[in-house]
Amino acid sequence: MASLGSPPLPCRAPTTTAAPFLATPGGRNGSPVPRILRPSPSASPLPSPASARFPHEPCNAALCRRRNTVRVCSQAGAAGPAPLSKTLSDLKDSCWRFLRPHTIRGTALGSIALVARALIENPHLINWWLVFKAFYGLVALICGNGYIVGINQIYDIRIDKVNKPYLPIAAGDLSVQSAWLLVILFAAAGFSIVVTNFGPFITSLYCLGLFLGTIYSVPPFRLKRYPVAAFLIIATVRGFLLNFGVYYATRAALGLTFQWSSPVAFITCFVTLFALVIAITKDLPDVEGDRKYQISTLATKLGVRNIAFLGSGLLIANYIAAISVAFLMPQAFRRTVMVPVHAALAAGLIFQTWVLEQAKYTKDAISQYYRLIWNLFYAEYIFFPLI
Repeated sequence: MASLGSPPLPCRAPTTTAAPFLATPGGRNGSPVPRILRPSPSASPLPSPASARFPHEPCNAALCRRRNTVRVCSQAGAAGPAPLSKTLSDLKDSCWRFLRPHTIRGTALGSIALVARALIENPHLINWWLVFKAFYGLVALICGNGYIVGINQIYDIRIDKVNKPYLPIAAGDLSVQSAWLLVILFAAAGFSIVVTNFGPFITSLYCLGLFLGTIYSVPPFRLKRYPVAAFLIIATVRGFLLNFGVYYATRAALGLTFQWSSPVAFITCFVTLFALVIAITKDLPDVEGDRKYQISTLATKLGVRNIAFLGSGLLIANYIAAISVAFLMPQAFRRTVMVPVHAALAAGLIFQTWVLEQAKYTKDAISQYYRLIWNLFYAEYIFFPLI
């Protein structure tokens, strides 16, 4: 078949009877030059299907159009509707983005690190049944995390269209009705797991976390509008409730009463202050949308540069305190881990702050800086069982 760029194919080959030779003037020495007479429209009593379908087009163009139409239709028919696997893949991608993966990583790493620490402190009590219980607890925490970040997206659609257009609701990949169904399922599943596996005290802590996540986003409370209240909620949920709750539940599963250990007290204080820094810096990438919708944040009030320096300063103070604790309490901490790890993390933070300053606080540089804050958060939990 000819390509689209080739000349059109003729309808039929001319014959000597249908195309007699006629004399045409203009030959050398005035001699006539024969030419082939094109068949007149009346040569065929019945129109071809192509000419009948496209009466204003020449027959050869109509035939090419028909051939191309058949080819396109064949390709479309071969493709057919979207396969089920692609539909499921798109749904999975939307749900994963809806869960905000960077928050899930923090929740998962925190819970795993605290369980590991409790087991390291009591190795003689380890049994395989605890693995299943720890898995149930992790699923419940992820469900609670999904509820909190999901309900925040439902009430932030207009702002997310500016600040985070890649989120599934803002991008139109997930309807509001589907989002409500997901957050209700997350809350119900998480609550059911906690009630049936972890007792009334942990259940009350879990419900407190869901309640704080609700009033953070949902009108008429919507405490995220007030910087101090927003900082306290984030620091409480991600700092105190997660660390204390997981460690308490792990010791209860081991048959032990709750008792603070120096490493757990350290990580709870360290991460609570770290969560405060996350709360302070979380609005840095969203300044454009917050200003457009007149949302009051520290970043819109004090400026991106001042908030970045404030967050970096608090974290550096946190790292200095961690190094100091290693020297003040050598019997409780491994200095060979605490000192070099926290010094290296602090150096990375200082370098990224310098990069942000050199980039004049562009949107990409702000995003990289905020991403580093979360990576430092993950790193603290990764090294925690070793301190």
